[in-house]
Amino acid sequence: MDGSSAAFSPAHYVKFHELPPAESSSAARTWYARGQNFVIAYTEATSEAVLARDSQPDEYMLLLPQPDTVAQITAPGESLEVKGYSLVIMPPGDSRVTVSGGQVVRMFTTRNADLVAKCSNANAYAQPNPRIPPFQPWPDPPGGFRVRAYSLDVPPQEGRFGRIWRCTTMMINVIPREPPRDVTRLSPHHHEDFEQCSLALEGAFMHHLRWPWVANQHHWREDEHVHCPAPSIAVIPPPAIHTSAATAPAGNQLVDIFSPPRRDFSMMSGWVLNADDYPMP
Repeated sequence: MDGSSAAFSPAHYVKFHELPPAESSSAARTWYARGQNFVIAYTEATSEAVLARDSQPDEYMLLLPQPDTVAQITAPGESLEVKGYSLVIMPPGDSRVTVSGGQVVRMFTTRNADLVAKCSNANAYAQPNPRIPPFQPWPDPPGGFRVRAYSLDVPPQEGRFGRIWRCTTMMINVIPREPPRDVTRLSPHHHEDFEQCSLALEGAFMHHLRWPWVANQHHWREDEHVHCPAPSIAVIPPPAIHTSAATAPAGNQLVDIFSPPRRDFSMMSGWVLNADDYPMP
């Protein structure tokens, strides 16, 4: 079936604290949820915890959103310490991340079948969304695969949207914390052929979605207005019109994740903060 004429796929909302963790120990609890091309592993560590990957097939991202977290990282041929309030791009192969505590988010592709199986919404993608092209990684970094750490302490700049980084498999936009949004200044928009994962790390968000009316009424879907307190994800499918509004009194933190990286954001001069490390196709 031509993807453009296929029935619309639903959005998926995963509110982690309403579900039992997939992994639990005295040191940490971890929840998993997925989109078509990505897996989000959300961890809350109360003490030192080890997050290891063996024979990792591709790059993944490690987000340490809290400043007081410290991570000891080992990967092929290197070992280093990374302080919190950082984004780390991890190379393929065996790796080990030992965190002192706090929130930890890892972002993988669905090439990691062992992680896909742990996702609370694993069955939601028994049939792939035909409107999303098959996953293709972006070019390898000219400097080779290695651990790359980037501070989130990036001051705002007029004309630049958020704080955006990319690698071969993912793009992440760490949006600054925000107060409740002015509902007269929302930003409804849509994407033709990729999902958006909106990860709420603090506060709460109302996600508003509307699907187009097409000639085939059987494809119509009802509007959705879904309240997602942190920690949670909303996976927004194409071509749903969507916008999100922070609702907690203060400190609302949203992170947008895309797999593979977005070409439109990458075309904007200065938007991707590590563009020199990762070329476009």
